[in-house]
Amino acid sequence: MFSQIGPMEIVLVLVIALLVLGPKRLPEAGRSIGKGMREFKDSIAGITKDEDEPQQDLTAAREREVA
Repeated sequence: MFSQIGPMEIVLVLVIALLVLGPKRLPEAGRSIGKGMREFKDSIAGITKDEDEPQQDLTAAREREVA
């Protein structure tokens, strides 16, 4: 997919992003993009924070019943 993108194209995109966003907002934009990609990947894999929490509560309740 990215075999056609060379180092010069990546540098060009980064320079344009720096000019458009500026040095102060560029790290914030990178974090936002990374967070969005992580959330997308987790949603595709079926991992959500809401699903994890009730499972832990259920496991703890079962352990209390056994003891």
